[in-house]
Amino acid sequence: MADAAELIDNDFLRQFEFKVDNHLAKIEYSLQERKIFLTKLIIPEEIKSEDFNKEFMAAVFEQIQDRNLSVVPTSPEIAKFVRSNRKYKRMLPVGVRI
Repeated sequence: MADAAELIDNDFLRQFEFKVDNHLAKIEYSLQERKIFLTKLIIPEEIKSEDFNKEFMAAVFEQIQDRNLSVVPTSPEIAKFVRSNRKYKRMLPVGVRI
């Protein structure tokens, strides 16, 4: 994946976007107080791979971490990513377990 500088937080559409060739990978979210709810992961089949998915989600989590927000993953794919990456579990709000 290219560097995280190409990751865009489109706050109008409430989604993180990453463009690869002519394909757009995105994670939709809802922001409430100091929590961001990651609701949907959409990655086109043409660019979908285990490595791309992990790198894309890691870039999103790094950007969220820089903004000091708590993360509530409501998408099954994103929850699975958090479970397998211990360093992002600390970003969960108090009392939230996945």
